[in-house]
Amino acid sequence: MSEPPPPSAAPPQSSGPEPGGRLVRRLFQLYAGLALYGVSSALLVRAGLGLEPWNVLHQGLAELTGLTIGVVSIIVGAVVLLLWIPLRQRPGLGTVSNVFVVGLAMDGALACVPDAHGLGVRIPLLLVGIVLNGAATGLYIAAAFGPGPRDGLMTGLHRRTGRSIRLMRTAVEIAVVVTGFALGGTIGVGTLLYAVGIGPLAQLFLKVFAVPAAPGGSTVVATGSPRGAILRP
Repeated sequence: MSEPPPPSAAPPQSSGPEPGGRLVRRLFQLYAGLALYGVSSALLVRAGLGLEPWNVLHQGLAELTGLTIGVVSIIVGAVVLLLWIPLRQRPGLGTVSNVFVVGLAMDGALACVPDAHGLGVRIPLLLVGIVLNGAATGLYIAAAFGPGPRDGLMTGLHRRTGRSIRLMRTAVEIAVVVTGFALGGTIGVGTLLYAVGIGPLAQLFLKVFAVPAAPGGSTVVATGSPRGAILRP
């Protein structure tokens, strides 16, 4: 699996208060990014041409259990977050919000977007979903409120095993894709396009949505973004 270029390391901590307007912007970016991530995932589901790795697993589990894919996403996110405990990872506001907001937004969008029929509709839906996913990723990473639960799992495994983040992410995502596909999740050209395109798109939108540094050149963040982490749901 290809991975997006790593965001920069977390900015230095500041002992002074963060300007209110800047904090409001960061909070807006966090929740807008997570909501749009859920919407983008719903578009990929409706396109039916292949999902991003973790949603292959979520869709497969949804087929098995009869739950909605959004509810499954929330449950899986909560279980993954519990795995942070032995890995000694610390969640941030963005981590906990990620668990709930993405799944709820995904189910909400699926309720509003009808099934797509014909490649003339499904291909544009797929492309819009991937681009929107990149924009959503840039929005919430730039807010700097902490990694998503799945990325924290990968960075935690990296720290505990000494193996590279790339290797840990590849191993985990191959496992979830294979398991999800065996359960009925959808893989296809969309899965490949997502893997190839999400890195450049995330890097582009990270620059677009970068939050300016607080006065004095320092900033306050809720939690550090580990170097090399790919902070997406």
